[in-house]
Amino acid sequence: MKAQTQLEFPLFKGEALTQLPEDLFIPPEALEIYLEDFSGPMDVLLYLIQKKDIDILDLDLSEITGQYIQYIELMDALKIELAADYLVMAATLAQIKSRMLIPQAEEEEVEQDPRSELIRRLQEYQRFKSVSESISNLPRVDRDFFIASAALPTFKEQSPVINISAIELAEIFHTASTRPKFSAHHEIRFEELSTQDRIALILSILNKSNVIQFFQTYQKEEGKQGVVVSLLASLDLAKDGHVELIQNEDSNQLYIKSTNRGFH
Repeated sequence: MKAQTQLEFPLFKGEALTQLPEDLFIPPEALEIYLEDFSGPMDVLLYLIQKKDIDILDLDLSEITGQYIQYIELMDALKIELAADYLVMAATLAQIKSRMLIPQAEEEEVEQDPRSELIRRLQEYQRFKSVSESISNLPRVDRDFFIASAALPTFKEQSPVINISAIELAEIFHTASTRPKFSAHHEIRFEELSTQDRIALILSILNKSNVIQFFQTYQKEEGKQGVVVSLLASLDLAKDGHVELIQNEDSNQLYIKSTNRGFH
């Protein structure tokens, strides 16, 4: 069995400082940082094992128990309130250590290794701690990277303020109401041309001549409206078979030829 390592005390003027001075002031922040290194008794044990580079399956319980007890005594010397879990673990280590020190008779059955349950718990805790550290090291949004967002800025529409007094408003209204009226109304009357009248005119002309030119069916003064009415009347007569519309290829003139079928 290895000898327990003694706790190294700091030196002050060449002498070991075994007790803390009564007037020593320790900032609360320092204690908080110290306590945050370990999240529980299993974390302390795992730290001591990794510090000594010891295989969990070949756990030297005597050395680890001594270091754990020193940690508990240090917490007590600093007047730090210990959680019950730390004390329970200290009792568990002492129990396992005492069971390993008791010699076992040869005729007795081989007892299960007292360290097996503790080793199993340490291995499980180490796995969960490794996984949690791996997850914690993953990139996080708003910590390691930020999501870019581009949006149009919002603008507030500002309506111009019209500074006008009631007197000025009354003057403007009076000026607008007394302004002379220069506008005048002009009514345009359109001469209505009837398609039926134009059909009768075309038939009367065809009674005198079997073939007539299209421009003979309207007057120049009628303008575009007369041309349109004559064309509609000619198409209506052609649809009913009373006339034929003939176009001369040389002069592009349109002729209207009577079919002599009569008109009703």
